[in-house]
Amino acid sequence: MIRVLIVDDSSLVRKVLSEELSKFNDVEVVGTAEDPYAAREKIVALKPDVITLDIEMPKMNGLEFLEKLMAHYPIPVIIVSSLAPENSATAIKAFDLGAVDVICKPGSMYSTPDVSTRLIHSIRAAAIAKINGKIYRKDINQVIPKIQPSFLSFNKIIAIGASTGGPQAIQEI
Repeated sequence: MIRVLIVDDSSLVRKVLSEELSKFNDVEVVGTAEDPYAAREKIVALKPDVITLDIEMPKMNGLEFLEKLMAHYPIPVIIVSSLAPENSATAIKAFDLGAVDVICKPGSMYSTPDVSTRLIHSIRAAAIAKINGKIYRKDINQVIPKIQPSFLSFNKIIAIGASTGGPQAIQEI
């Protein structure tokens, strides 16, 4: 079970994301927080596996919180914000600070299923992400079992494809 904490100042967004994620049996929303200060307390108490984080919030913005979080308590974070469209400077900054994915919030409630599909894929990938060179989840073999080669050969080519969190994983290989 992947434990998720949702951090967003909008109670509607927290509710919609919680409802969407509750449709998946491998994900449990363990809590929600309206700002980074409330999130800090819940991270310590609830020990989530993955955090979804908005950028525009009161008291401290999401990017500042992400930077502090990665320095003191590294954990996989997915930015979910209308301020971070794909390839924007904000999205790139979020990746630089340690986010494993950046997802733009839907413009309307009709696009929520598309966002929740992408979000669930990102959450599953983030649950086994490496943060600061360490595997965050200790039970990675339960998520992705080891594959034993059936034969040994030196004239084969290996191709590696990557998606969310992939570039960092490929660097480790």
